Amino acid sequence: MRDWIKSGDPWIWFSAGGMALALVLVLGVLWLTAVRGLGYFWPSPVVETTYVEKDGRKVRIIGEVKEEEEVAVKRLREAGFDIPGEAAFTTRLLFKLGNRDLTGTDFKWFPSPLLGEFAYPRDVLTVERHEWGNLYGHLRAVKEKGRVVAEGEAAWPELLSRADRALKLFREIFRIERYDIGDVNYTLERLRLRERRLQLDGQLTPAAKAAIEEARAEANARFSALQERLARLREEIARDSMMVEVADGSVVEVPLAKVAKVYRANALSLTGKIGFYFAKLKEFITDDPREANTEGGIFPAIFGTVMMVILMSILVMPLGVMAAVYMREYARQGPLIRIIRIAVNNLAGVPSIVYGVFGLGFFVYFVGGHIDEAFFPEALPAPTFGSPGILWSSLTLAILTLPVVIVATEEGLARVPETIRAGSLALGATKAETLWRIVLPMASPAMMTGLILAVARAAGETAPLMLVGVVKLAPNLPLDGHFPYFHLERQFMHLGFHIYDVGFQSPNVEAARPLVYATALLLVLVIIVLNLTAVSLRNRLREKYRSLESI
Repeated sequence: MRDWIKSGDPWIWFSAGGMALALVLVLGVLWLTAVRGLGYFWPSPVVETTYVEKDGRKVRIIGEVKEEEEVAVKRLREAGFDIPGEAAFTTRLLFKLGNRDLTGTDFKWFPSPLLGEFAYPRDVLTVERHEWGNLYGHLRAVKEKGRVVAEGEAAWPELLSRADRALKLFREIFRIERYDIGDVNYTLERLRLRERRLQLDGQLTPAAKAAIEEARAEANARFSALQERLARLREEIARDSMMVEVADGSVVEVPLAKVAKVYRANALSLTGKIGFYFAKLKEFITDDPREANTEGGIFPAIFGTVMMVILMSILVMPLGVMAAVYMREYARQGPLIRIIRIAVNNLAGVPSIVYGVFGLGFFVYFVGGHIDEAFFPEALPAPTFGSPGILWSSLTLAILTLPVVIVATEEGLARVPETIRAGSLALGATKAETLWRIVLPMASPAMMTGLILAVARAAGETAPLMLVGVVKLAPNLPLDGHFPYFHLERQFMHLGFHIYDVGFQSPNVEAARPLVYATALLLVLVIIVLNLTAVSLRNRLREKYRSLESI
């Protein structure tokens, strides 16, 4: 036994066991996230049943069963429920009842013994609305301008065609409001700033003012035309409505202008459910969020995360490589360099929120404020670069990940044999040529390793971004068709902050919970894709310079 311990084999087994445990834990987290996240898009069946209230009344329930848990009967009886039987434990079900605008409750727990028989009527509707979430009920009629045009079984095909028409009109209204009117507003704002700039420079001549007024008149005329077009579209989309009988037996009128999707979940075939699943998945990835980020898609968050990481990579690589090259190749090795290396290594352990405070104070208030005073005086007192934005977020994360790139690059430079440097110098190359053409290419795989680690950390950071650029809902993307096309001063959405916002700040936590898992899974996939891209580039560089390593 003593010989076995001295041989070092136990440490090998402990290491292997630790690695296996770490892999199991990581895979467990990914499995839980994937199951909870991917299941969010599958159309749940809608249950219709009855429930005995505390006062003995029997009420009808229509909704989706979301969760089931075991609970002590004593606890339920103390809460006022009349639970029959002698069992110590029973189950209770979490129903998504929808109809939040009618009842004020979206989710509710019901003890199983107080529920009646479950039925799954094929004609029950699930109505996803642009506001107030889902609505469940039975379709009774379809109306056009207040007049019933179809009822009974004939109402369903009529509803489908009219809902499709309303959705197309809604998308056109959204396009006009978001893009066309946005273009006009951007033009008017640029004209205002141009006029103000000429005024500050003392160059606002009558001719220049007349040209600005002419351009402003054209923009206002275009705005008026768009408003007229919007008024016509809103009148058209308000034409149709449907009458739905909800759980309490009342019939409510739902304008189709407020309907995002309508379907009969219980009547969907397997093929229909699969098609619905992928349509919802596509909507989740490509659409904008709605309902305080608890419905719709998260495309702006995906776009903002990827753009910020790319910009951060562009900023951190030159800084990190130049710092490492100086310390390794040019600086005299001594106490000062050792202190700097220790400081760099310690920077990697500083809490990320500290970097956020630094970014807010230095980049946003100091650098951004001076940029505004020097280049954008016409916009003051409204800040341009003197407020949180994607540039300052990327710079803050570049500073945060800089130690990782410096350490990885230094290690790569240290692995380049001195004989190669000496050979290059002996052939007449200067030190700079040796560094640029020989040493740096051979150290490039190590640089890419540093970049991979930097990307992995930057993509998942949230705390510093809350101070220097990220917002709950960004009205515009940092990239659009307006010059200079990439707006570094704009705030943006981020997947990590989206998870925090939906999971902890949402007024409807139960509805947001599956979205948290889905967004977390997507964030992991985005990080994996970014890392795989960097790994592929590193492997290509490693193969390219492998022959030099054998020299």
